[in-house]
Amino acid sequence: MEASLKELAKLEQVTPLDGKGKCPSISDSLAGLVDSLESLKETGAIDPSHVLQIIEARKKDIDEHQKEVYSAMSRLGKTLDKKFPVPLPSYPDLFSSDESRLALERTVALHLLRTGQFDAAEILLQESNITIPEEIRTQFQDLHRILRALQHQDITPALLWVQEHRAFLQERSSPLEFYLHRSQFMRLLLSSHPPDPVQAIAYAHASLGPFFHEHDTAFKRLLACIAYLPLSRLQESPYADLAAPTLHRDLEPLFEKEYCASMGMSKQIPLSVVTQIGAAGSLAKIEKGRRVLRETKNEWSQSNELPIEIPVPPDNTYHSIFTCPVSKEQSTPENPPMMMTCGHVIARDSLQKLSKPGGQGGRVKCPYCPNEAPASLAVQMHF
Repeated sequence: MEASLKELAKLEQVTPLDGKGKCPSISDSLAGLVDSLESLKETGAIDPSHVLQIIEARKKDIDEHQKEVYSAMSRLGKTLDKKFPVPLPSYPDLFSSDESRLALERTVALHLLRTGQFDAAEILLQESNITIPEEIRTQFQDLHRILRALQHQDITPALLWVQEHRAFLQERSSPLEFYLHRSQFMRLLLSSHPPDPVQAIAYAHASLGPFFHEHDTAFKRLLACIAYLPLSRLQESPYADLAAPTLHRDLEPLFEKEYCASMGMSKQIPLSVVTQIGAAGSLAKIEKGRRVLRETKNEWSQSNELPIEIPVPPDNTYHSIFTCPVSKEQSTPENPPMMMTCGHVIARDSLQKLSKPGGQGGRVKCPYCPNEAPASLAVQMHF
């Protein structure tokens, strides 16, 4: 898309809203023509040939401007045609029923609330028939209030929320509370000039001390970095990561992840994930696969599988794919991966085929080591 965006930028340059392109805009040329004719009318000396020259000059400006616009539009169109050689597919109306339409509107409303677009969400809720509980709306407003405080280096609202949900965070083994105190410790440590670590050390003993057993290595690094003050020296030390701005910026996504988890929501925004994956080319590849299957008169055999590989970023990979080293087939819910007593993993179908019938109790010899054990001892794996 880089080439298409570059051509779009060129088109915006020749059609600016302020009329500051290479050639005068049409409105500027017409305004100049009117001014010229008005000045000739005021002088009273109207020469038809001179008037014709003025009109021809303005017409030339307009023609040159239009030629520049048409050229930029043509280049943009060719770039888009090259990027998208296949026309956009047409699908049946997926949101014709009231139930599906309400589900879509609710998804959009939740997206607006979660991204902090509260005014737009309120308008949508007023114009649609959906209802979002007031509790959820209040929680999202509270989330963004705390995120704004973190952006302004104020961890107090976040700490108050953490204290209220400490049991939940401990069940998840979340380091959020420790990271909040670590951020505050580094701010106190680097706030004084010349360096005076007394206040930071007192804060570490009061607030970071309870986390020593869980984060002993990180706790020791925080105290050891004091020896490398001031900041210029710390940035060149083995503890330079503690002086990096990311130490504080990373608190925002971590807090949002834990906050949404407490609401029973995923760490990623569903509508954003769908849009990013589809816009990255996945939709085009799926449509190409459909066209190929249609031309070869084949059908998809599995409703929950795709016949082609769709590469997605690691953040958007939600389940592991296991390929059996024996059958070379991917595992499915009906044919899951099974771990034998020796630790090697194969698919259930392969396990059953390797099982020895008869009086040996269905024993299986591992295809990768000398181990032999009953097939019943194999354990299903969940990646």
